[in-house]
Amino acid sequence: MKHSLIPFPVKAWLWTGLVMIFFQILIGGITRLTGSGLSITKWEIVTGTLPPLNRADWEEAFSLYKETPQYQKINRGMSLGEFKWIYFWEYLHRLWARLMGFVFLLPFVFFWAKGYLYPQLKKGLVTVFILAGIVGAFGWIMVASGLIHRPWVNAYKLTLHLGLALVTLSYLWWVYLKTNSPASYPGLGARQNTALIFLVLVCIQILLGGMMSGMKAALVYPTFPKMNQYWIDPILFRGDSWKWQHFMDYDSYPFLPALVQVLHRITALVLLVLFFTRMYRFFHLKLVRWVALLLVIQVTLGIITLLRSRGFIPVNLGVLHQAAAIVLLLATLRWWFISRAGSGNLEGEQPQGSPTRVSNK
Repeated sequence: MKHSLIPFPVKAWLWTGLVMIFFQILIGGITRLTGSGLSITKWEIVTGTLPPLNRADWEEAFSLYKETPQYQKINRGMSLGEFKWIYFWEYLHRLWARLMGFVFLLPFVFFWAKGYLYPQLKKGLVTVFILAGIVGAFGWIMVASGLIHRPWVNAYKLTLHLGLALVTLSYLWWVYLKTNSPASYPGLGARQNTALIFLVLVCIQILLGGMMSGMKAALVYPTFPKMNQYWIDPILFRGDSWKWQHFMDYDSYPFLPALVQVLHRITALVLLVLFFTRMYRFFHLKLVRWVALLLVIQVTLGIITLLRSRGFIPVNLGVLHQAAAIVLLLATLRWWFISRAGSGNLEGEQPQGSPTRVSNK
């Protein structure tokens, strides 16, 4: 039986944080897929809490957007009503981040003062705050990359921003897992290395997905299993393709979108083969069946999204694909956590003392 090592209010607070970060990442995905990320051209932590409240404010915000490369190269002629739509998603993304700050900070201070947080949990939560701050700061660096020359944000910076957000979510999930005595899954300890390799591959696959999204690579090869008429685009076999310039200038040369698509497809296949060849003997375990189901759903959604990406990437499918990837990541982290517990590698990580209250004294 799994026992909670923290009071229920703290547990509910941690769950609230996990859910809010999850939705923040999804809102970020919608913002990216709708091309909304560059609609707000200023970084105003306090005054930016309020949206434009009258016609004059909207006209000012719209005039600032008209100076961006995105408007001039892609959205020239956009109406004010259309601008309000993309503004909404970027505003919601930033507002949700501010709301998370309050939801995390105020209860954190209260629970600390009440003595509900044991020392290891305090350290873990402080780390979460630091990570969240880094994510927010890099979010603006990412947005700024699309306000000068490119009509969209830099794919590398977008992927790093996504990766940092997932690190924050994963770290909070790990902190939460350590507040409970792990469930017993006999035999999983013998597959600890498999769990770790699978986790690393899932992380790589999600980052490749971020690159796919940042470069809109699905629009280049919206076919499966072939890449248009080829199994692998011949551009990858040309020596003159492997230039540093082509890794940077991916907007005008299709080498990097082709490379990322190939790696994304191969990694998906490796994940399927690794999991089902190594874990089929453990399918009687509920956790393993859940990971298997999530993996299949994720790969299926990826294929469907790719096939529907003709001219534009469907927002609903893209967001579902991202959501499934996040849930798969969290399930894999739990699998690795329990595998480590089964092999005794969590000794010393579990807090000692009362499961209901920890004194500050």
